Amino acid sequence: MPLTARPNIPFDLVPLSRLLTDAADLALVNPNAKFPFDPLEWQEKWLGEMDDASFYLTDDAGADVGFFALRVGVGPEVRHLTYVFVAEEARGGAGEVLANEVEAAARALQALTITLKCETENDPAMRAYASAGYEILSERNGMATMRLELD
Repeated sequence: MPLTARPNIPFDLVPLSRLLTDAADLALVNPNAKFPFDPLEWQEKWLGEMDDASFYLTDDAGADVGFFALRVGVGPEVRHLTYVFVAEEARGGAGEVLANEVEAAARALQALTITLKCETENDPAMRAYASAGYEILSERNGMATMRLELD
C-alpha cells in the first residue's frame, strides 16, 4: 500500500482523534496523553510549539492512515521524531515508506539530523529504523535512542 506524507496544515487534530480511538494505541503514541483523545490537550501541550511540524500519512485512496511529528531537537537543525502511529490496516511494509517520508519531511524543514526514541521490544520499528540507517546511541529502560545524520 503506497503511503505519502501530507503536512498537517492548517493544524488539524480531528484525523488523529479518528486514528487513536483505543487507549492502548494512544498509550503507544503518547503515554502521557489523556484518554479519550483530547484535541485541546494535544494542541496546547503536545504539539503547541510554533516550530513543531506534524504530518498525516495517507494511502493511495487519500485516507489518513498514520501520523508523525517532527519537533525541534537540540537546535533547529535537529528534528526529533515523535508521536508515530500507523493504523493496523496500513501496517506490513509501511516502516520503510514511513522512514522515507520522515526523512523527506525533515530535509524540507532543513534538518541535518533526525533523532528518535523507540521501544527496544518493538522489533518491526527497530528493524525499519536500522534499515533506514538510524544508529543506536543508547539503550536504557527498554528504550533505544537513535539518530540519523542527513547528508
